[in-house]
Amino acid sequence: MSERDKSILEHIIRYCQEIDDAKKQFGDSFDVLRANSVYKNAVSMCILQIGELVILLSDELKTLYDEMPWHDIKSMRNIAAHQYHKFDLDTLWETVTEDIPKLERYCDHIIRIDNVPEKPSQ
Repeated sequence: MSERDKSILEHIIRYCQEIDDAKKQFGDSFDVLRANSVYKNAVSMCILQIGELVILLSDELKTLYDEMPWHDIKSMRNIAAHQYHKFDLDTLWETVTEDIPKLERYCDHIIRIDNVPEKPSQ
């Protein structure tokens, strides 16, 4: 993995953690998300940033680690950026509670796998 891809993955992880921090600060509740525009805006901005970062990942990495729907993440970014008024709160909540933790674990997994030294040939 290139240093650039590794750095991008680390930034994605940080945004995932910021979403988790927002959930802790505001409460892990759909009703709070629906009622609190600051909460909604905070997680939406992180999702937008994650989508921007996914665009920057190399095609090689996205092909090699294809268990994550990279294209869907980019699409979610486009909704957050260009059609924010149409952002479905149920979809946003599902993304925040289910997809973001999976993304964080997957990015961490990629970094850890890539940092495992190869065994010497015998």
